[in-house]
Amino acid sequence: MHDINLLVRAYKTYVRPLVEYNSVVWSPFNLQDIDAIESVQRRFTKRFPGLGLCPYGVSLQRLNIQSLELHRLHNDLIWCYKIIFGLVDMDRCDFFTPCTIVATRRHRYKLYKKSTSGVRSNFFCERVINVWNKLPSHMNFSTISSLKCGISNNDFSAFRKRY
Repeated sequence: MHDINLLVRAYKTYVRPLVEYNSVVWSPFNLQDIDAIESVQRRFTKRFPGLGLCPYGVSLQRLNIQSLELHRLHNDLIWCYKIIFGLVDMDRCDFFTPCTIVATRRHRYKLYKKSTSGVRSNFFCERVINVWNKLPSHMNFSTISSLKCGISNNDFSAFRKRY
């Protein structure tokens, strides 16, 4: 019998990076594109004994894998953090405008959201703001690892289109 954990690690190491390459720059927003990319992982999960007939969400839970859509959302939040806190050589003013209103709810690093519509609303600097601003006030922004831990414990189902 196959070692399931080894196969999942191999998938995360060799396949998922190819599927998610440059996802911060290009993240699908059409349902058919989301489904097409997700089908790679869906095919992988169906090959395990006992998971062939299970719904995709159940397979993900049993294998302890995030959907690719959720993983892209987490990557967006991590890149947003890196830009805001100067961990990458990019000028944050080119991407974001800090919200100047004193926040009574949520966290103190809220970003100003311009009203955008059409194609621009799917650009990284626009699509991540709603999710970023909804992070809870108890989120720990002191290090990137604490942010990663915080976002993995958050429910982002309201921001996903599928899965």
